[in-house]
Amino acid sequence: MTQKLQAETNSAVQTVRTTITSKDVEHVSDVVDKSTIKQPLVAVYCGSRMGNNPVYEAAARELGEALAKNDMGLVYGGASIGLMGAVADAVISGGAHAVGVIPTFMLDHEIAHEGLTRLHLTDTMHTRKAIMAEYADAFITLPGGLGTLEEIMEIATWRQLYQHEKPMVILNINGFYDPLIQHLKHTAAEGFMKQEDIERLVVCDDIESAVALLDKLVHIDDPVATHKI
Repeated sequence: MTQKLQAETNSAVQTVRTTITSKDVEHVSDVVDKSTIKQPLVAVYCGSRMGNNPVYEAAARELGEALAKNDMGLVYGGASIGLMGAVADAVISGGAHAVGVIPTFMLDHEIAHEGLTRLHLTDTMHTRKAIMAEYADAFITLPGGLGTLEEIMEIATWRQLYQHEKPMVILNINGFYDPLIQHLKHTAAEGFMKQEDIERLVVCDDIESAVALLDKLVHIDDPVATHKI
């Protein structure tokens, strides 16, 4: 495996940067070392923009604070902007681990966060998602755009195909995901998916309920067979 390690230090934290390629994730469990991270990591999918309503940024920060308070860390897309940056800032301020994963071609668009425990640079989006899934002990989705929607639908598909058994939560802040939830119900009614696959995507309207759910269900190192995808 080819890896380039570079330690970058600012006044508060030392971030370890690692470059991971699609070839490396053929053996993803060998690439992702969680031995020094002694708390569950929650993958948070969310927008690289703040959105038009300040309630979304407030929710992202509240989620980050709640994760850290409940001794859970974060794995996410690695950016310092938008809801992504807001949730990471709150997790870091709370003293929890924050792991970022970002493709190198996106560094000009999504400024990498400089305060993370680890920052992995990848060659493709597929590599990014595989690394995040390997780190994650659970998945939460905040509001976001196409990328956010694609990420939670992919991880739900992996669950449908029995590739993992990790909790998946949609945080329906401000009713943002009401149309998606209705579409999924319509999809099941039309015979294209099972009701149980919808029910595995747990919908929570507030952060307290979502984190309480994770606190009961999340265990470190529940397997996700990303190598089978």
